[in-house]
Amino acid sequence: MKDKLKDSFGRVHDYLRISVTDRCNLRCVYCMPEEGMVFEPSENILTATEIASVVRVLAELGVRKIRLTGGEPLVRKDIVDIVSMISDVQGIEDIALTTNGIFLGQKAADLKKAGLTRVNISLDSLRADRFSFITRGGTVKRVLQSIDICEKLDLTPLKLNVVLMKGINDDEILDFLEMSLSRAIQIRFIEYMPIGHQTDSWKSSYMPLSHVLEQCEGKGWEVEASEHIYGNGPAENYRIKGAKGSFGLIHPVSDHFCEACNRLRLMADGSIKSCLYWSDERNVRKYIGDDQALKEMFFKALGDKPKNHEMAQALNDERQTHTPTLRRMSQIGG
Repeated sequence: MKDKLKDSFGRVHDYLRISVTDRCNLRCVYCMPEEGMVFEPSENILTATEIASVVRVLAELGVRKIRLTGGEPLVRKDIVDIVSMISDVQGIEDIALTTNGIFLGQKAADLKKAGLTRVNISLDSLRADRFSFITRGGTVKRVLQSIDICEKLDLTPLKLNVVLMKGINDDEILDFLEMSLSRAIQIRFIEYMPIGHQTDSWKSSYMPLSHVLEQCEGKGWEVEASEHIYGNGPAENYRIKGAKGSFGLIHPVSDHFCEACNRLRLMADGSIKSCLYWSDERNVRKYIGDDQALKEMFFKALGDKPKNHEMAQALNDERQTHTPTLRRMSQIGG
């Protein structure tokens, strides 16, 4: 039996992203349609015990980092229990959470006590009216309050995920960067991705992240490479000289980072995705409790994993070698 999660291209996987729910209290324009979303019935969603069981088995195969996502993970009433149970698994060194931040302020202290080590908060606008438009009803004030609370609790490094959208929030680049000047926060600009889109409508909002560095140059800021940011993943990291914080560029479309991919995804219904973009999935729920069979299913999922996701081909209307997923980002967990 193999003892490491290594795919056919030699990439070792030590990072598991777990979507604990496909439900969300918001309806962000790039993530979920405003209406008509069909959610998994509650009986199809992995329980806290099942999630912890999968983590235990994968920890034996070298998984060390866990990220909990959704949907919105904080809509799960047992999210603190999930964190606590994962924290008890021998070998797990890092438990992170990606959240929209609406409920985070009231739960952050309990989550940290349970074992949560750090937080990423999705925040695509600092302007109340625009934030409400992008999220279809969210209140930015609550998210900003959650950021303050996480700083006080030292849930760091604290990262803000900004999906950059042409004509929607690209005029706020400098506003976000200015946050990094006085606060030890990392702003992570992310390219708009064609996940779950059946048409090419996403292209009208896509813009390459070179625009961020151009904005820095126009402002007269001196930018330097920023190293040693824990959990930096696929981001290219920079710091404005003299700033307390930093910023990162995540460009899966214009400059993919697949050659260093170390992650697997477990969705809320028990399906494994070895690649965010492609449709290949294997449901493992029925194997939970049979450690050997569960391990074999994860190795088979790694066998499905292609060399890269080919999002750039989608942008350029070029032929792709696999079938893109029709699942929305909210169902996969990013």
